[in-house]
Amino acid sequence: HEQNTVHVNYRLVEGEGPVRLKLMPMVHARSHDAHVNTPLPLPFTLKCVEDRFELQANNELPPLRLQVVGHESAFTMEPRTANEWLYRVEQRRGYAATGRLWRPGYFRITLDHDQPATLIASTESWQSIDVLDPSEAAEMERHRRQRLLTRARPEASRGFGAELVLAADQFLIRPAGRVRDATQAHAAGDDVRTVIAGYHWFTDWGRDTMISLEGLTLMTGRHAEAGYLLRTFAQYVRDGLIPNLFPEGGNDGLYHTADATLWYFHALDRYLQTTKDQATLEILLPKLVDIYEHHLRGTRFGIGVDPQDGLLRQGAAGYQLTWMDAKVDDWVVTPRRGKAVEINALWYNAVCLLADWLRELRGDSAARPLVQQAEQTRQSFNQRFWNESAGCLYDIVDGEGGDDPAIRPNQLFAISLKHAVLDSARWDAVVSICRDRLLTPMGLRSLAPGHPDYKPRYDGDLRSRDAAYHQGTVWGWLIGPFIDAWLKTHPQDGESARAFLEGFQDHMQEACVGSISEIFDAEAPYYPRGCAAQAWSVAEVLRCWVATNPTD
Repeated sequence: HEQNTVHVNYRLVEGEGPVRLKLMPMVHARSHDAHVNTPLPLPFTLKCVEDRFELQANNELPPLRLQVVGHESAFTMEPRTANEWLYRVEQRRGYAATGRLWRPGYFRITLDHDQPATLIASTESWQSIDVLDPSEAAEMERHRRQRLLTRARPEASRGFGAELVLAADQFLIRPAGRVRDATQAHAAGDDVRTVIAGYHWFTDWGRDTMISLEGLTLMTGRHAEAGYLLRTFAQYVRDGLIPNLFPEGGNDGLYHTADATLWYFHALDRYLQTTKDQATLEILLPKLVDIYEHHLRGTRFGIGVDPQDGLLRQGAAGYQLTWMDAKVDDWVVTPRRGKAVEINALWYNAVCLLADWLRELRGDSAARPLVQQAEQTRQSFNQRFWNESAGCLYDIVDGEGGDDPAIRPNQLFAISLKHAVLDSARWDAVVSICRDRLLTPMGLRSLAPGHPDYKPRYDGDLRSRDAAYHQGTVWGWLIGPFIDAWLKTHPQDGESARAFLEGFQDHMQEACVGSISEIFDAEAPYYPRGCAAQAWSVAEVLRCWVATNPTD
């Protein structure tokens, strides 16, 4: 755990006699996002000392250390280059799809019923590798996982819930190389944590972290880490915004997001409801007020409140500021500039939450202006966003093309959040249209079929895929707001809410076994796409599993 080490265990389950295995390590030494046809960093240097093998590429990457632990193992040196390996996923995605690998030789091992073997591959020091033999490491990992389940909510301590708790653990990390984060956190008596948005290529994103926080930390009993996350991100507030993402290898965040900061209020509320941590609220309150004031005055990327109606607008040429953020070169696929439905649902919720916190800590007079602001937003929202002819909400009002009637899942947040901005008399209509047009066994479509821009499959080259990313493609995390809205409109029908999660149970055994993919095709068989393991997919399914499975 928390080491760059993998153990591959081999065990003979049945058979009449011993089995001989030949293991051939095939290596490159390139960045995870480099093309597969990147030239090999030759020459490789192989160092052999007894049963230890150390492979060093001709670059700055650390050496790869290999060892086989088992009965009758031996290594044969046979260095050679393997040409033109085909990578089928890259081929489907329109990337360079063939490349060279290098092998130093091969291991021979003998397996019998009472003689397992383990291949160890690591970039850690030999001193670290030698601390635990494979059986000890496996036993300690079993104990660690059991402790995770013991800490989790009772509803998630067994079965599918337990699988989700263990999956959630993959995404909570200590970021490497951020000295400032670590120094500030340690000075405050904290530790530094962040959330990897998805494997294998996402870094940590503000939006994904805040949406995932409740599922990854509060449902799993990792309350201290939730506090670390919230306090860490507060250190990065600039001009009333938290970062959209932290680029790989850098400390400075990028701030082009209209919703991550508003999701921060939601995440903080869920944390406070669970922990009653008033000390953290006191620490963060000045930052929260600063965020509110920046949104009132207007901040970067055209983000600001329209004083005429109290609605939050956003948009800047060349930027994608909502969660529907696909961009190819200079093409922003879904710019959604104007007043977006979920942005205003989040804005209303954030203002109401801040009013509650100010009333609690500073008194009624401090909260009164925010109550007035929230009421203006609520009235304007219900006047402007309701699409009478469709019986649901516009996705955008005052947009570049006017009001956008596209049926998207974003309207669910007007119901699902703690402070719902939509009049309750309209909830049933919105939930019904989302169920009928958007719901699938793997989450919700990002756009209803029948729209001219609807894409049933997420496949092809980068431009084709990004054209489909939010134009029909199913997102697993959206099952969360749908179930929240469903339970508000059908409070006695938890059985149906649980049934909406059934597809994810089977999916845990495909793609990345033990996790949930980022996205799925919009039509059956809903093929998994994108990141093979996505934080907010796991987090929202786990949160909903707990909500729909009472312990009694």
